[in-house]
Amino acid sequence: MKRIDHQHLSPESAGPPHALDEQTRPYSKEWLNAYWMPYTGNRDFKSKPRMLVSAKGCYYTTSDGRQVLDGLSGMWTSGLGHCRQEITQAIVKQCSTLDLSPSFQFSQPLAFELANKLVELTPEGLDHVFFTGSGSESADTSLKMARAYWRLKGKASKTRFIGREKGYHGVNFGGYAVGGMAANRKMFGQSVEVDHLPHTQLASNAFSKGMPKNGVELADELTRLIGLHDASNIAAVIIEPFSGSGGVVVPPEGYLQRIRDICSANNILLIFDEVITGFGRCGAYTGAQAFGVTPDIMNVAKQITNGVQPMGAVLTKADLYQTFMEHGGPDYLVEFAHGYTYSAHPVACAAALAALDLLVRDNMMEQINALAPYFENAVHSLRGVKHVVDIRNYGLACGISIDHHPGEPAKRPYEIAMKMYDKGFYVRYGGDTIQLAPPFIMTRAQIDSLINALAETINSL
Repeated sequence: MKRIDHQHLSPESAGPPHALDEQTRPYSKEWLNAYWMPYTGNRDFKSKPRMLVSAKGCYYTTSDGRQVLDGLSGMWTSGLGHCRQEITQAIVKQCSTLDLSPSFQFSQPLAFELANKLVELTPEGLDHVFFTGSGSESADTSLKMARAYWRLKGKASKTRFIGREKGYHGVNFGGYAVGGMAANRKMFGQSVEVDHLPHTQLASNAFSKGMPKNGVELADELTRLIGLHDASNIAAVIIEPFSGSGGVVVPPEGYLQRIRDICSANNILLIFDEVITGFGRCGAYTGAQAFGVTPDIMNVAKQITNGVQPMGAVLTKADLYQTFMEHGGPDYLVEFAHGYTYSAHPVACAAALAALDLLVRDNMMEQINALAPYFENAVHSLRGVKHVVDIRNYGLACGISIDHHPGEPAKRPYEIAMKMYDKGFYVRYGGDTIQLAPPFIMTRAQIDSLINALAETINSL
């Protein structure tokens, strides 16, 4: 195909080159400039684009025809592997049957089928499902739900939230505030009333395998914050069972149960953000089940559709749902003035049902739990590699802390990720960490190749 020079075409005649036809040809700077990329160093990317044009199983294919092993399951999303035909077929069938239905005042059967499937797969007591379009939307939905619940209960002063340092709850107006990653908040200022628990990444727990032994007492910081703000002013505590984007910070033994007990004793809702931990990453359908602690509200997304369609959900206990129903006024009125055009989108519902069916049909939890010890031993073999100062893991997730360049904590992880991409491996870099989350179907040989390449790359810096 002859290359089109976009600089000399009118807007009417110009069109983007198809990446599969381009292969090794460069993309024009003008064509690249239109897209403002999220969470990306745009200037760096557009100076040397990294284009992925297809995917299958555990591999991406780049625009220059290289195979890249997916070390993060897309974005913590694609544990079943890419381009699963069962999900594709479900989407095609749904698109040709009902491509979109109104989500307000009308619905479609798959929404109710999926809601019941989620209730079945999540901890007992989480009986009602509110659909969203993403993890960020799930986070903000849960915060609004918590505040509204207390107002309906006659406790309108309960408006403050407690998050946790190194926590990540998306990028919407409430989620970035309750999150505990300063880089995500510094540009935008304060939004909701919030305070933060300390993170649980202790130097004494460096290189722990699974749940660390030390640090359960950090949960008692919640008691101090309750004393500072008073429980009458606190709506909810929101935390991830383990923090993903913060670098896979795993809770100490007993920590989550202690948080649950303190919330219960002080009439404070507990929200688990399971956007990363939900549907397999922990070796159970939810982190709540893996750690044996049930929240009042649970946020999910990502793996719910295997990443194929944007979708999220918020699950709640019956008391929250019934409170809204009881205070809703006449039956025809809206009980919760919140929702999205794409809540329970029929194509997303079809994708989610197919993905969840695969998790069950293929006994994926058993496969994950069988592979997790091998993955754990593999990642901890990096102990002693130059610049590696800590390794944390749980299930099929791992965070590797990298020693800082003076004044530039994010530089070495960036260099590692770029060198790994050149070698044919995709890993995530965030802050001072490298993060791994292999697909549930990854083989031991593929894990070995990933970890060997990572050791070689880090040692080469």
